[in-house]
Formats: sequence, structure tokens, C-alpha cells
Amino acid sequence: MAHALKDGDVLVIPCSGIGKVHGLIGREATYKVMDDLASENTATLCLALLVKGDPEAVAAVQSHRCITIDGCAKACAQKNVEMSGGRAAKAIQVAEAFRNFRGAKPGTATALTEDGWKITEAIAQSVHCEAAELHELEGTVR
Repeated sequence: MAHALKDGDVLVIPCSGIGKVHGLIGREATYKVMDDLASENTATLCLALLVKGDPEAVAAVQSHRCITIDGCAKACAQKNVEMSGGRAAKAIQVAEAFRNFRGAKPGTATALTEDGWKITEAIAQSVHCEAAELHELEGTVR
């Protein structure tokens, strides 16, 4: 996790998406949220920990609000949060973000282009706004 998980934090959980540009965009959007936009009230964890059934990861998704970012319609992040007893307060699909960027050439699985970074920024801003909204609803705005 990016920092020690606190009560009231929103967990942002991207899919692994290794080998696909959509997965890279989801991970980079998560890092943008964690490092720049909402580092004080968000945290993340590795999806593989949920898949493996790691007790700390499972407890974290059960006790915190989650935002999932999936690269494709398989929705692995969302499904694994739910199979672990958590709930995705917001489920974002990178592929759907492309609708606002018709004709964009985002890059490859290992490097984003300028278009890819624009899509990443848009998703990160969406996650940031959703996390802020969740904190307002809970009265935990920081």
C-alpha cells in the first residue's frame, strides 16, 4: 500500500493488465491519484493479494470503500473485490474512457504516448472526484 491504511481511506484498486496498454493506463491513473491528487485519503493494494486471498488485503476491501479501475470488460479488479466480500463504490473501465478520446493512439503496454497520458489524467481526475465525493458522504473530507 502507498501508505499505512487509515480509517476513512478509499482504496483504489487497478487491474493487473500486464501486457496491455489499458492496464498500463489504469495503473498509471492509480499512481497519479496516490502520488499527486489524493495521497492523504486514498490507498491502494495489489490485486494479486486479493486473488491469492491474503487476509490483510481481504480485510482491507471489506472495511474500506473501493474504487476499481479495470482495463477491459472482464472487470477482474471489480470481481475480485466483490468475491473478497468488498464492494466497488465506483467501477471504472479504461476502455470506456476511450469514448471521449476517439482516434487516440495511447501507446503500448510499456509506454504511453501523449494521448495515453491524457486518458490517464482524465481517469485519475475521475477517481479523485469520486474519492472526494465518498469522503463528503462519510463526513471525512481531509
